[in-house]
Amino acid sequence: MLDKPSDGQPFRLTSLAHGGGCGCKLSPSVLRELLAEQPLAGPFERLLVGSETADDAAVWKLDDETCLIATTDFFMPMVDDPFVFGRVAATNAISDIYAMGGKPILALAILGMPLGKLEPEIAREILKGGASIAAEAGIPVAGGHSIDSPEPIYGLAVIGTAKPEHIRKNSGARAGDALILTKPLGVGVYSAAFKKDALPLSAYGEMIASMTLLNRVGSELGKDPSVHAMTDVTGFGILGHALEMARGSGLAIEIDLDSLPWLADAEILARQGFVTGASHRNWASYGDAVKLPDGLPDWRRHLLADPQTSGGLLVACAPEAAENILKTIRSAGYSRAALIGRAVAGEPSIRIIAAENAPRG
Repeated sequence: MLDKPSDGQPFRLTSLAHGGGCGCKLSPSVLRELLAEQPLAGPFERLLVGSETADDAAVWKLDDETCLIATTDFFMPMVDDPFVFGRVAATNAISDIYAMGGKPILALAILGMPLGKLEPEIAREILKGGASIAAEAGIPVAGGHSIDSPEPIYGLAVIGTAKPEHIRKNSGARAGDALILTKPLGVGVYSAAFKKDALPLSAYGEMIASMTLLNRVGSELGKDPSVHAMTDVTGFGILGHALEMARGSGLAIEIDLDSLPWLADAEILARQGFVTGASHRNWASYGDAVKLPDGLPDWRRHLLADPQTSGGLLVACAPEAAENILKTIRSAGYSRAALIGRAVAGEPSIRIIAAENAPRG
């Protein structure tokens, strides 16, 4: 059962967390600084994907037919219903497997609870929520690890598999590729409004539906040779994850501003000033690599840097196949999927194109 944005209860799970969802990720600049002096994975010829291009998961080649995909993801609550929190966190963690073109096979739970502040039944509900999403993905939660922590934390370590030729990295985009986004943006803005009891009930339901929609279409997209690169859009926002694709692929990316899909109330709430701290941190981390249209208002810039919790897939594909791939994605249950731009030759960067400057034809 979904919790309500303002249900009159004195206790809120989110009150125990200083941040929530993917908005509590370290900023891109801090993460890059931390990893700058870390040793590379080393001469492991079977490690096909490591940390070199900030990809979604590690990939190890078991043999000529099978790759093992491994990831972990966890965060603090962005909703007050513990069961829903578990579902959102699990959906987000499993997404990394789909973003690599793989199929999940099992998960392990990661649980941190502030002992003495939460009743055991709350932790049980979080675990039940995560297990329910794992069941939808067709995998077990086969164990895990728990600790006493100052803030509630939950997530999964997930293992998946794929054939080597079906692996899709974030660094495989090619000049001329079309870009497709499978889910609408605006979760961070919704979360900011929710924390202040300003999110309408209909918008709350829309947010939960988006965050608990598994990105399982990624497994099928990985089998399509017209799909060259994929990544999921989470805490760094559409700009940050597109920039990771641009840097990994050695290309520039153009995004058509008016083509971006938004949750129904995202622009209204952004105009009203609802913005996350992560949006500011994101922009400070990568703003110098982004070219915005002249006169773009700050609320639109905040939306472009808005952190997404359990967001959609960003897909780079051959332009001649883009319309058919988009139809496939929509027919798989992602009705708001949209063509949002293209990859072009140039220094790795992002250019936001307003409608009046967008290429025609």
